[in-house]
Amino acid sequence: MRPVKGRSLWADGIRRLRKRNFAMICFGIVLVYFILAGIIFLDEVFNWNLKAFQWNEIVGPSYQAPMAEYTWTPEGQTESRTDWTLFGTDFLGRSTLRKTIYGAKTSVTVALCASFISLLIGVPLGAIAGYFRGWVDDVIVWFYTTLGTIPYILLVMAFAVVLRENAFGWEIRGITAVYLAIGLTSWVGICRLIRGEIIKRKEGEYVLAARALGCSNGRIIFKHLLPNVFHVIIINFSLRFVSFIHAEVILSFLGLGETDKPSWGAMIDAARTELARNVWWEMAAATVAIFFISLALNIFGDALRDCLDPKLRTD
Repeated sequence: MRPVKGRSLWADGIRRLRKRNFAMICFGIVLVYFILAGIIFLDEVFNWNLKAFQWNEIVGPSYQAPMAEYTWTPEGQTESRTDWTLFGTDFLGRSTLRKTIYGAKTSVTVALCASFISLLIGVPLGAIAGYFRGWVDDVIVWFYTTLGTIPYILLVMAFAVVLRENAFGWEIRGITAVYLAIGLTSWVGICRLIRGEIIKRKEGEYVLAARALGCSNGRIIFKHLLPNVFHVIIINFSLRFVSFIHAEVILSFLGLGETDKPSWGAMIDAARTELARNVWWEMAAATVAIFFISLALNIFGDALRDCLDPKLRTD
C-alpha cells in the first residue's frame, strides 16, 4: 500500500481556493488592474508612447458625451474627423477612459508601496514585542496604542501635509507623499496581529528545540516564527490593500495627493463642479473603477482567509 502524500498549508490553500469560482473571477479582475498598472509603468519607464495610454492627448471636443459618434476639428487643423469615446471627454477634450485607466496605475502603485512600508514596520515590531515581552513589549504596545487612538484619516492627512511641507530637508509631493503618509501610519493593525500570533507560538516545540540547539533570538524570530505566521501576513495584505486604495482616493480628492497626473480621487474632485452642467461621466468612470476593484479585493481576500487559515478549514 503506497503512503498518501501530504500537502503543505500553501498547497492545500491553493487547492481549495481554485475550487471557488467566484473568488477566482475576482482574482482575474484584480489581475487586470495590476496588468494595466504594470503596462503604464513600463510605458513611462521605457518611453514606449503607447497611444492607448496617452491620457493627456486631445481626442475630441470639450465635454463630449460617452458612446457618441461625433465630428470635430482638431486645433490647428482644417480637416474634420469622426471619433467616439467610451466614457466621453473632460473639459479639455481628453479621454475619460484613458484617465481612468491611468488612475488604476496611481492607486495600485500607492497601495503596493504603502503596504510594503507598513509590513516592513509592523511585522518586525510585532514579532519583537511578542517574542521578548517585558519592557520591550511595553514600549512597542504603548507606541502603537498611542498612534492607534488618533483617527486614521486625520493622521494620514497630517502626515501628508507634513511631508509636503518639509521632510528631513526634502520637499516631497505627489504620489511619493501619499504612499509614505499611508505606509507610515497604517502599520498598527499588522503589528498588533503579529504580536498576538508570536505570543501564541513562542513556546511551541519547534521553538524550544531551536533554543536547545543554540539558535539566536533573531534566527528563531525570522527563520522559525515568522514563516509560520506568513499566511496571516498575506491575508492581512489582501484585506488592507483596498483600504489603502480608498485612502489614496481621499487624499487626492482633498488635494493632498497626485496633482500632475490623473488619479481617481482627483477625477472625482474635478467632477463635482461639472455635475451641475449634467457632465456625469467622469465621476461615474472613477466611481465604477473604484467599485469593481474594491469588491473584487474584498471577496478574494475573504476567500483567501478561509482557505489559508487552518482554524477555518472545513474539508
